[in-house]
Amino acid sequence: MWIPPECKDPVVLHHPTRNSVGYFGAVRLGDGKFVYLRESKVFNADTYWTFMKRLRQISSHSGRRVLVLVDNARYHHATLHADWRQGCSKQFGMLFLPPYSPELNPIERVWKLTRRLATHNRYFPHVDEVAIEAENLFEKWKYPNDTLRKLCAFI
Repeated sequence: MWIPPECKDPVVLHHPTRNSVGYFGAVRLGDGKFVYLRESKVFNADTYWTFMKRLRQISSHSGRRVLVLVDNARYHHATLHADWRQGCSKQFGMLFLPPYSPELNPIERVWKLTRRLATHNRYFPHVDEVAIEAENLFEKWKYPNDTLRKLCAFI
């Protein structure tokens, strides 16, 4: 750290950080079961594909076709996993929402509720504490529940 010569007593300033934690998530609309995966580094085609493979594995036990509603983030359309998407589309397909329509995506309501219940108007000295609070809430939602079923219901 460079200190100007005219400053005899150095003052260390802490710059705001860009540390954050993010999640991929999905809600089964029939019963409100929530599946999530923490992503601490970056949202990209690789991390999205990891989540989708996990979601497919979890949801394949029902034997029914699964449709995943997704927005138009660039990594949702990545060529990296295009063959995989095509290969499993009969049992595990993706339904792309119209561009610029976050109000149609049920998971956006879940993120809003998560912020309200777990992080709103609270100070967290470390990003890990944010993750702990969010995941405590997510653990309550990993089993079928009426809260998310009603929140994500289409009218």
